[in-house]
Amino acid sequence: MLIRLGVTDLSFHHMTGALVRTVLEQHGHQVTTHYAPHEANFERLAAGELDLLTSAWLPHSHGGYLERVRERRAVRELGLHYESYALWGVPDYVPADRVGSVQDLLAPDVVRQMTPLIQGIGEGAGITRFSRRIMAEYPLEEAGYEFRSGSEADCLAAFEQAVAEGRWVVVPLWRPQFLHAIHTIRELQEPRGLLGGTDRAVLLAPEEHIEALGAECVAALDALRFGNELIERLDYRVSRLGEPLELVALEAITAMQPLIGQSA
Repeated sequence: MLIRLGVTDLSFHHMTGALVRTVLEQHGHQVTTHYAPHEANFERLAAGELDLLTSAWLPHSHGGYLERVRERRAVRELGLHYESYALWGVPDYVPADRVGSVQDLLAPDVVRQMTPLIQGIGEGAGITRFSRRIMAEYPLEEAGYEFRSGSEADCLAAFEQAVAEGRWVVVPLWRPQFLHAIHTIRELQEPRGLLGGTDRAVLLAPEEHIEALGAECVAALDALRFGNELIERLDYRVSRLGEPLELVALEAITAMQPLIGQSA
């Protein structure tokens, strides 16, 4: 079967997509990978332009997108790639007794020391929607902060430049993300629940494709359990050490083969 696999165009999604692709290819399928922003992939899945989508964050980040897909196609959730969540964090050198929560960002002495720009990623991401709600409800703009959307590279560069200079900075982030493999980032408390809670990251497969995938392949896909830390380590190897994506994925899936094989 020729499979059009939709993957959100962020590095850790690339890594997860490569792992899924490896399993599909091991079961004899040909796979073409299609990268696009969050919402666009769900629209393409709904329109029948994609055969599988990885990874959907449910129910908080992508639940609304999935509802629109299910108005047009029946889809099945397979696997539990990791349990993702959005966060606002600061470098660990920022004192916890001064900045332990989002509310603390409003303290005048913190406002004076904190970098005013909070650099995010694209508009379709859950962390971006959640961050705009935080900015409005606390309210941080009135205190002098600015939230700006951009690319993943913009977000990571703003954080790492601030760390290199020893500046206080807030990063709107998520797990899994490879920055956690190389930096100690302390999560700020946000008791109002504006960051959406923990999601389950899954593969979406339209019901009409399940039989064509084959029972063994479906069982193997449903058995995939990676976890945040594994995805972060693998993403770091690709994004920072320059190792080939497909080779890193093959190595990881090979190590997991006994577990996947037992479920197939």
